[in-house]
Amino acid sequence: MNVETLRYYERRGLLPTPARTPSGHRRYDEETVRFLGAIKEAQAVGFTLAEIAEYLRAARRSTAPSEALRVRMAAKIDQTDARIAALRRMRDELARVVGCACTSLDHCTCGAAYLARRGAAPTQGPALLHITNGESAGNTLRQTTLGGAVLPWQDSLHEGPVPAQSRHELLRTRARFLAECGWGREQALLSSFERRDRQLLDALRDDLQVVLWFEHDLYDQLQLLDVLALAHTEAGAPDLIVVGSFPGRPSFAGLGELTASELETLWPSRGRATPAVLEAATSAWTALRAPEPTTLAEWATRDTAELPFLAPALRRMLEELPAPADGLSGTERRALHAVAAGAHSPPAAFVAVQRLEQAPFLGDAWFYRALSALGQGKTRLLETGDGAPLPPPPPLSDSQHFARLQLRLTATGEHTLRGEADRVELLGIDRWIGGTHITSENTWRWDTTELKLVRSSRR
Repeated sequence: MNVETLRYYERRGLLPTPARTPSGHRRYDEETVRFLGAIKEAQAVGFTLAEIAEYLRAARRSTAPSEALRVRMAAKIDQTDARIAALRRMRDELARVVGCACTSLDHCTCGAAYLARRGAAPTQGPALLHITNGESAGNTLRQTTLGGAVLPWQDSLHEGPVPAQSRHELLRTRARFLAECGWGREQALLSSFERRDRQLLDALRDDLQVVLWFEHDLYDQLQLLDVLALAHTEAGAPDLIVVGSFPGRPSFAGLGELTASELETLWPSRGRATPAVLEAATSAWTALRAPEPTTLAEWATRDTAELPFLAPALRRMLEELPAPADGLSGTERRALHAVAAGAHSPPAAFVAVQRLEQAPFLGDAWFYRALSALGQGKTRLLETGDGAPLPPPPPLSDSQHFARLQLRLTATGEHTLRGEADRVELLGIDRWIGGTHITSENTWRWDTTELKLVRSSRR
């Protein structure tokens, strides 16, 4: 950013006149540098300087935004969402070029030659659709010689409501929950889910080869149920590559850590989803979405040959119910233990908790959400180093600020960790495990020793 730009911003009122050194040079502090970065970022997504200035004037007035400003900002959200969608489309096309296995971009069948076609749709669609858990494995799949299109499923079904609703209402419920957590606008999220479903169903109707790439952890196993149950509605039978280990990687955590050549070695192991597999997945998906977790617990305590990794994954999900002894979920107990053992920042606690998981499934943002829930209210179990409550988790708050927090257990947290107090009685509870809404009046608990549900409260 050159000197004239800085002076122009001062004339526009975006920047205050800076202090000067004894030699007459303008001196800009760290806050100004950070603010200039925010201005450039806003400009990069389409805000004009006039719009930025108007927003700042509204913020300085310390009053509610005017209706006119709200309307303009809502329109800007729509423009930003459209820009994001366009960037995602372009990113996907560029990724296909990286992973294109076709002999010629001129006759590309995997959709890579988007620019060469001048933006037109390919005359022949891909003959193969890969579906996997997210962008990490998806990007590597695009770099293999297997060809085809890649569809990341991308939904953290272990968090938030997954109730027994129609497909459209379920997607709307998921979009609303994720929007409330700060992951985007509800309508944009819903559109993304609908496009994802449509791509799978269209591929099955067009007799494309659909291959599901998933692993053993809870995050993947829930997505696998979702995909298979949806495919079953279309009488489709995708191929499956579902793994819990990989040769030469004793601490295998997932497909995302494998190279393109390593992923290709899994290709011969794929097998068609049999009617028994589809029926089992559909039944387990129904159990997950039920308003009571009793049938889910049955699935968690029996081995299913058709879905060999499902039972341990569901047992880990049921650990997110309050425990009979202290009311803590498995994640919450591990988090408190980590902080008590010296992991005094959110990132350090996250890493420590990941090491305690047999099959890591939780992203850092969802972990921070669990930390924040423990750090609220007068009877909180966690607090900052200076004794304050924890702020809302990212992306509802600044991620860098949250990561820099110093954590400590409160006296109440220490009592709870020793089983001398009950988290639900202290903090209340309002969360979902699949289709079961856990509240103080509807508290299902999970006994990890006996592997059984406990309906009554602790006291």
